[in-house]
Amino acid sequence: MESIHPSVNEMHERVKEDGINSVLDRFDEQNSRCKFCEQGISCQLCSMGPCRITSNAQSGVCGIDAAGMVIRNLVHLNMLGTEAYTYHAIEAAKTLKATAEGKTPFEIKDKKKLIWFAEQLGIGTKGKDIKEIAVEVAEFAIRDLSSHEPSKIVKALAPEKRKEVWEELDIMPDGVFQELLTVGSSSMTNVDSDYVSLAKKAMRMGIVTCLGAQVVIETIHDILFGTPKPHDSYVDLGIIDSDYVNIAVNGHEPFVGAALIKLAEKEEIQEKAKKAGAKGLRIIGSIETGQELIQRFETEILAGLTGNWITQEYVLATGAIDVFAVDMNCTLPTLAEYQKYGVKIVPVSKLVRLKGIEEGFDYQPENVEEIAMKLIDMAVENFKERRQKIEPYVPERVQSVTAGFSTEAILEALGGGPEVLINAIKNGDIKGVVALVSCTTLRNSPHDYHTVRIAEELIKRDILVLSMGCGNAALQVAGLTSLEAIDMAGERLQEVCRALGIPPVLSFGTCTDTGRLALLVKAIADYLGVDIPQLPIAATAPEYMEQKATIDAIFAVAYGVTTHVSPIPPVTGSPEVVKLLTEDVEKLTGGKILVEEDPVKAAELIEDAIIEKRVALGI
Repeated sequence: MESIHPSVNEMHERVKEDGINSVLDRFDEQNSRCKFCEQGISCQLCSMGPCRITSNAQSGVCGIDAAGMVIRNLVHLNMLGTEAYTYHAIEAAKTLKATAEGKTPFEIKDKKKLIWFAEQLGIGTKGKDIKEIAVEVAEFAIRDLSSHEPSKIVKALAPEKRKEVWEELDIMPDGVFQELLTVGSSSMTNVDSDYVSLAKKAMRMGIVTCLGAQVVIETIHDILFGTPKPHDSYVDLGIIDSDYVNIAVNGHEPFVGAALIKLAEKEEIQEKAKKAGAKGLRIIGSIETGQELIQRFETEILAGLTGNWITQEYVLATGAIDVFAVDMNCTLPTLAEYQKYGVKIVPVSKLVRLKGIEEGFDYQPENVEEIAMKLIDMAVENFKERRQKIEPYVPERVQSVTAGFSTEAILEALGGGPEVLINAIKNGDIKGVVALVSCTTLRNSPHDYHTVRIAEELIKRDILVLSMGCGNAALQVAGLTSLEAIDMAGERLQEVCRALGIPPVLSFGTCTDTGRLALLVKAIADYLGVDIPQLPIAATAPEYMEQKATIDAIFAVAYGVTTHVSPIPPVTGSPEVVKLLTEDVEKLTGGKILVEEDPVKAAELIEDAIIEKRVALGI
């Protein structure tokens, strides 16, 4: 298997020559997959299994049928995604509170966002100190996420028309902890075997995951580090300069990375690196931690973003990284092997442990500056050794991008409100808007092929794309989030992009920005006085891979959005479940799943869905 990115293929060849196994090789080594697992009709929950649904066995030993087995397996994936998002949300809230109490190096950077969020949650702000408000917001978030009562955050932020639908379907959620308990207990052996019931419970969990946990995450990131604004940044492996002390931050949480940037901006830290023989010290962004940072920080200390999760072994193989600090998500188990390239792997979250790695730190808000300083000291010492023992090899390619298109930034680019976007949609200059929220996978194409190809097809059809997750990095490295990509768009979208000075693919952030995007969609729907299923919008996950992506898709369907996914999810063993997700659910929520593995055909299906919405609106 290969990548569509030349720099990744270049490094893959280096790794192979060095006799080291990497993700592209390991995928090929797996050969054929289990057909029962691919269809979702295998179960290993109890000691009477593993069970499979076959022509001779229409149910498991317990009696569960194909539909129940398939949806239960899917729900288990959903739970893992929800747990990861919720962990991140609690960490963010704890960090906000500690910052307000003066226990971190951070500050309340976006006071307006803090006051807005407090007021949305019904927290009074008049006459209160900003730090007092921050503590109340943090404590409110933790209480609500932990609550066994209906989620106050969801009630405060969900569109009124959606709440009416959800109340009628009995899918208005409690706090996310309670929903996890309910879904987990329901999906045990011999509890809830009704596939429709389990699907509804998954939607409840999806709603509070995205409108609860994810909104908490990104709002607090904005409060602490600033709401993203458009600015230039750089991506691809060529951002690494081996003559610097390089600390790469990898994962999904920006806290340690932000603390590193703050310290590295001090002259004494740069002098420390220079005394070791380096040009200075830089922070290198990797996957979603890096994406969080390049969306918010415009500083030469942050070199940019290397790429998405599949690139991390190749980043280390450059022999130009001194410390690779890994937090809560997307850290490959093989990284210890790559220390032969002179890098030191250091976990910075209690969630991450790697075979062969003994040293690490567990992030707590109160000790983040201490962790960052230790990482800097380790990196400076490591640089001295690396320069003597390792011959670096860094691909030359660097791609410039425009990052930082938050909801506020998009509305500002459009004149301060949704009117310009809505008028452009009404007159057809923008046919519709698609959120590309995706991982990256090798399952049915070379690395990032489907993501790049479908985005190219969509913008060619005058459809504006907002990109998030590892798919965002794919489009950044491919050049689609730069102004140069305007020429690749359809004629009418080109005119809009040139008039506003924006690329045809707006870099919107990480997978956790799904909740932020939901609020942008709400603003547009509220302005027009319509429900979300009526809008000429869609979502696509052209290379979904892991558990977070599955709960994002479930939320999108509950929110009323037509959602394309690829590769084919493990549900085809039950025609009933397939029909539920692709047809029946649309009658209930207005959203549905589109499954298509050919990116051109997928773009056609998405365009057809958008045109259908336009016709219904009379535009």
